[in-house]
Amino acid sequence: MNKSELIETVNGFLIEEFEVDSSSIIPESNLKEALDLDSLDYVDLVVVIESNFGVKITGEDFKTIITLQDFYDFICSKTKCD
Repeated sequence: MNKSELIETVNGFLIEEFEVDSSSIIPESNLKEALDLDSLDYVDLVVVIESNFGVKITGEDFKTIITLQDFYDFICSKTKCD
């Protein structure tokens, strides 16, 4: 999977699973604010990432994931996308 496919997949489940408006999915946006996430949503997000990409995300990881771009980059680094 290349990076653009990964981003498309992530955006797809953000829209579908979290009912995020596609216009609010901007790479520079703050992840928490753009997605309007609460603590339970983070748990759901971790489950979706693990089931779709086989990537484990910890609470510590979210300390470095600020923007959607950081989120994409993190998943890409764990999946070794091209």
